Amino acid sequence: MAAVSRGLVSRITQFLSIRSLTPSSSQSPPHSSFFLIRRFSSDAGLLDGNESDPTRIIEAKAGEMSRSSKRTGIIAVKCGMTALWDKWGARVPVSILWVDDNIVSQVKTVEKEGIFALQIGCGHKKAKHLTMPVLGHFRAQGVPLKRKLREFPVTEDALLPVGTELGVRHFVPGQFVDVTGITRGKGFQGVMKRHKMKGGPASHGCSKAHRKGGSTGQRDDPGKVFKGRKMPGRMGAKQRTVKNVWVYKIDPARNLIWVRGQVPGAEGNFVFIEDAFYKKPDISKLPFPTYLAPEDEDLSELEPLVADLGEVDPFMLAE
Repeated sequence: MAAVSRGLVSRITQFLSIRSLTPSSSQSPPHSSFFLIRRFSSDAGLLDGNESDPTRIIEAKAGEMSRSSKRTGIIAVKCGMTALWDKWGARVPVSILWVDDNIVSQVKTVEKEGIFALQIGCGHKKAKHLTMPVLGHFRAQGVPLKRKLREFPVTEDALLPVGTELGVRHFVPGQFVDVTGITRGKGFQGVMKRHKMKGGPASHGCSKAHRKGGSTGQRDDPGKVFKGRKMPGRMGAKQRTVKNVWVYKIDPARNLIWVRGQVPGAEGNFVFIEDAFYKKPDISKLPFPTYLAPEDEDLSELEPLVADLGEVDPFMLAE
């Protein structure tokens, strides 16, 4: 909307206001017109008494998940990698993720922001290390100061009230998740490391071109280097998502998740975990909208949960 003139925006607002307030229409304006008027016009009083939606009441209670439902994700800290051996003796390389005090810090709805989403906060931070706008945001929401914030789009039935705590039991062992993070920064690298090029020959007349990328174009026609040409440059430090990561084990007492394989980022970096988009989990096994722990639950007495590996030994030959 930065390139649109203010006059055009005001005319659109006036047209929507006149159209929604015509005497022939006895019904309330459509939701799209109502949202545009609220977003581009400061004259909220142009509409009659039925223009504002009733206050949405969001409660933290268990519900039934449907095929179209989308739950929120959580924020974790990458602790490193190791290897475990399952009950059949197979070696499983795993990444350990620590869910550090996740809490819902803001709820976004269609009536106000135009989208259903939940803002999740992770970790802890002192007030002297936060800017005044961020500090005012936390105080307005009435939540503790958090180190990392992330917004996850959800469906309407998956909304949670501000202050709801999220733990590792938001996921179940055996399901697949998508993990997003910032990859390790490699700095300025050449084409052999950055783009896996072969390079030049080691001998037979090759002089000072052993690791070069070769020709970058033609001569006078077209007389330029085409966009997208693979050349040396900065490598890494980009947001990447690893899809279909298998959750091997969770520990509710320590808020740890073991996932099979590698996830982007270095040790200590934040990663964002969501339900897998392609290998969707069984909705009957997922807590919806999240796991709500009983008030008398003692976390110290909880045992780790491991994915079900079945009763067939994969190393036994079939008869």
